[in-house]
Amino acid sequence: MNAIISASELASDLTGANPPVVLDVRWQLTLAKAAGEPPFDGRAAYAAGHVPGAVYVDLDRELAGTPGTGGRHPLPDVTEFGAAMRRAGVSAGRPVVVYDGGQGWAAARAWWLLCWTGHPDVRVLDGGLPTWEGELSVDVPAPLEGDFAPTPGAVGLLDADAAAALAGSGVLFDARAGERYRGEVEPIDRVGGHIPGAVSAPTTANVGPDGRFLPAEELRSRFKTLGAHDGAEVGVYCGSGVSGAHEVLALAAAGIPAALYVGSWSEWSSDPARPVAVGPDPR
Repeated sequence: MNAIISASELASDLTGANPPVVLDVRWQLTLAKAAGEPPFDGRAAYAAGHVPGAVYVDLDRELAGTPGTGGRHPLPDVTEFGAAMRRAGVSAGRPVVVYDGGQGWAAARAWWLLCWTGHPDVRVLDGGLPTWEGELSVDVPAPLEGDFAPTPGAVGLLDADAAAALAGSGVLFDARAGERYRGEVEPIDRVGGHIPGAVSAPTTANVGPDGRFLPAEELRSRFKTLGAHDGAEVGVYCGSGVSGAHEVLALAAAGIPAALYVGSWSEWSSDPARPVAVGPDPR
């Protein structure tokens, strides 16, 4: 799957006969902040400068449902998601490119949702906005209404039971930091640890120091070393279905299809009946 695009390729495509719709999905995970430090405001960052023609998309409001028993970033209502994408100008017959501030997690969440709901041509700007070499714009575009009609199910989706089963029958990657997987720290959720049988595969190891993905062959080698051999069924989870989407994107770049457990650890750990493993070993 051609899931990523370079800044130079994007610049070229924007001058072509069928330029992509560009979505700006700048977002940061909210953790405890120093006193007086304001929360990150993606819309303000967008207003200060964005790729010309890009439309801002709010991850928490348009790419996720209301937090609750389904986790911190459950699936959005499909009808509402489709309406948000059409407002942004997304159509089935026009490519889409998504970017964020460089981490890639938020852009990957938008990429995954569009893929899951059947859009045929979605890519993520490799390295995000910091790689863009052209001028930035402060103009807010008013795109024509798109025609995208979401049809869920085009790529793999796991619920908690399916994730638990896959951890035994295939390969379930945990995309969070290793210390959270091992249960040494847990800054957000009720309890630390991992789904029994899951393999630690921090998504941060899929990119280089510049935030760009490693070459496909290196990614393929990494995932095979971790158990994603040819023919293996692969799934991914993280804290709340955002960084896990980035790992699914890395797997796609490596030519390995994978399903996403959207509820992820935020859903799993909220249920005291679900088993929790700690330490470096999967079980």
